[in-house]
Amino acid sequence: MTHDPATRLAQLSRREHEIAVAYSEGESHKEIATRLFLAPSTVRTHLSAIYRKLGVSSKIELLRLLAASAVAEAAAPVAPGPELAAVPHRASVAIMPLSQSSGDPGSFAGGLVQDIITRLAKLRSMRVIARGSTFALAEHGIVDGEAADLLQVDYFVTGSVRCQGERIVLVVELTETRNAQIIWAHDFEYKAADALLALDDIGDRIVTAVATEIEIAERNRALLKPPHSLDAWESFHRGLWHMYRFSGPDNEHAHTLFRRAVTMDPTFSRAYAGLSFTHFQNAFLLHPEHRDREIGLALDAAGESLVADNHDPAAHWAMGRALWLQGSEDQAVAELETSVQLSPNFAFGHYTLAFVRSQSGDAQAAIGSADHSRHLSPFDPLLFGMLGSRAMALFRLGAYDEAADWAIRAAARPNAHIHIHAIAAHCLVTAGRLEEARQYVSFIRKMLPEYRVDDFLKAFRFPPDTQALFRKAAKQIGMT
Repeated sequence: MTHDPATRLAQLSRREHEIAVAYSEGESHKEIATRLFLAPSTVRTHLSAIYRKLGVSSKIELLRLLAASAVAEAAAPVAPGPELAAVPHRASVAIMPLSQSSGDPGSFAGGLVQDIITRLAKLRSMRVIARGSTFALAEHGIVDGEAADLLQVDYFVTGSVRCQGERIVLVVELTETRNAQIIWAHDFEYKAADALLALDDIGDRIVTAVATEIEIAERNRALLKPPHSLDAWESFHRGLWHMYRFSGPDNEHAHTLFRRAVTMDPTFSRAYAGLSFTHFQNAFLLHPEHRDREIGLALDAAGESLVADNHDPAAHWAMGRALWLQGSEDQAVAELETSVQLSPNFAFGHYTLAFVRSQSGDAQAAIGSADHSRHLSPFDPLLFGMLGSRAMALFRLGAYDEAADWAIRAAARPNAHIHIHAIAAHCLVTAGRLEEARQYVSFIRKMLPEYRVDDFLKAFRFPPDTQALFRKAAKQIGMT
């Protein structure tokens, strides 16, 4: 039999090739049958034929053959032509089984890996390799870098669990495949009796760190490439870099890059969500004079995001923000709740629920959502908003001193915008800290001399009694 992978795979029919790939990536007979509308017995028959044609005898041999074919195909020169459809690029990650010392409860390690895979997949921000593939490789002694090469992933997560007396120590590392560089690592230590109870917290922290570090790495890589060479994925991540700077010119750059991303890949839900966010920024902060037009554009882009992928939490997040702008608060909350139901680790969803509820909803629930969003993403580029939302909720609850303290923390963030500084000024006045408040007014005057309390109140949606308190505070510091 020929050893050339492409020649061997060419013997398969299109349906056989589809089943071979799905099976090698971890789908079961039943899962493949359900997705392809076949009987499980038919899938087994196909797999028998696939094994016979390819001369393989196990899933691991099948995976090796498919990986070798993919590597050869990627290395071969291909003449561009209109008949070739570009496959959208997404960052990919494999979560490898945790190595275990003797005495470690296997249910802890296995359960944690499955939980991380599931949670990362629910974020829908990257391609996550199914558990079946990573565990099949590990069972054959293929781990770490070799497994990552076979799976053709950009990143992989490895770790170990060991028992030290009555304590369990978990070590986790995220590695970038292309240069074998560890880009994040962390040690977790728990009492053995508490380890299973701590699974949820550990999973939260690992998923957030992995998703965040991969996004930062992809964003930085896109920044180093010439703009004309960016694909849809890279354009999106370069757009994020500009978006998080919260300035007019950067928001325009982000809009251009997100628009480019969806033009190249109309199925890219998260790029549409980014596009919607740039219009939100214009309506809320940068160009309130065009508020109505920008609200319509934010809604349109959010709708496109939902059409592209109704299971993407970012699509529902974008729609929730746009609906809030429009004044449809109940619908906004429903969309935001859907975003966190789809992915409990989606920090932006929890933050925006805090943002909306801190103004006119359940202020106590807003504090809980704000705290949870910070727990999920403690170094988030929108951290100023998480802190500011907590401050607004406390203000509505009458805890003015505490609100002022949290507002100061929000305003201290390097990318905090003018509304955040206004929250700090008003909270400080109401707390009786007039001199501190005047410092923030001075800063606001330098940023935007004509800024007044009306600009602040038009941006938010506070009930009449809260608006009256802000107006009273504004009189004391000359912002009326």
